[in-house]
Amino acid sequence: MSLKFYTNPMSRGQIARWALHEVGADYDQVLLEYDTTMKAEEYLKINPMGKVPAIDHDGKIVTEGAAICAYLAEAFPDAGLAPTADERADYFRWLFFTAGPLEAAITNRSMGFEVAKDRERMTGYGNYDQVVDVLDAKFQADAYVCGARFTMADVYVGAQVVWGTQFGTLPERQSLLDYGKRVTDRDGYRAAKAVDDALIAENT
Repeated sequence: MSLKFYTNPMSRGQIARWALHEVGADYDQVLLEYDTTMKAEEYLKINPMGKVPAIDHDGKIVTEGAAICAYLAEAFPDAGLAPTADERADYFRWLFFTAGPLEAAITNRSMGFEVAKDRERMTGYGNYDQVVDVLDAKFQADAYVCGARFTMADVYVGAQVVWGTQFGTLPERQSLLDYGKRVTDRDGYRAAKAVDDALIAENT
């Protein structure tokens, strides 16, 4: 088997690298630059959006952070990070909640776009405060996405919560801070973060 990982250390590629380390995958990395190799014809054949991350696993291309996480959990079942039958509902619900409503709400707010009250039904998330309240309530009730056990969904959801609370795009509510500490207190996270931090240091 071959696995090629396309990334930039200062990107959402950090999520995919964390996922790769959690499943213990051997991979070859391809580092891309935003305005050159990421937009070059060779890479656009991999991802026509010209963005990272992307993986090529035995000739099968997967893009989008949440999709890569879910794919790796199934492709490497021995890691035990795919959901059990009882966990599937929460696993997929919160994975897609984070990739959809949460990320859209954070992005729009960061860009200064506020949804008018009479147009909230037109958005996929209603309003930012509602999304945050829902997320907060989730982690007041549960330690991880699927309850008491860490799964691959926690890589994607956890990354969004950690970045959001660190950079101010999510409020520092105690449930979110505690969840962020739990998910980053893992060997897989530390190993992946060390690789990206080293790559960033080399290029600054």
